[in-house]
Amino acid sequence: MAVDPSGSALKDLLADGREGPVVMLNLLRFAPGGRASYEEYSRKAGRFLKKYGAELLYAGDGLAPLVAEDGQDWDAVLVVRYPSREVFGRMIADPEYQKITHLRTNALSEAVLQPTTPWGSRRDS
Repeated sequence: MAVDPSGSALKDLLADGREGPVVMLNLLRFAPGGRASYEEYSRKAGRFLKKYGAELLYAGDGLAPLVAEDGQDWDAVLVVRYPSREVFGRMIADPEYQKITHLRTNALSEAVLQPTTPWGSRRDS
């Protein structure tokens, strides 16, 4: 199961010409013993968020879902706002940031990284 952004979906996001912020919904399922590694990643990633003008809007533990199919519950949810797609791309390509990504990769057994934009900013609106 992929847990890191890569491939055509990442290329499409970065090539999207829309201006403005992008808010990433992170749905996380920890590997056995992975929470400590993710907490270390989070502490170290904070300086990159600051460097690139991104902001952690919310981080919390998942509770029992009210509406979900089996297997759709998550251990943690994070919401991070990036000033733009381009800034997100620069941050994840930063060689210093790349040195800590193994902490995130090793911490997770499954993840969803869902970019979102405010309503009214869709191209077909």
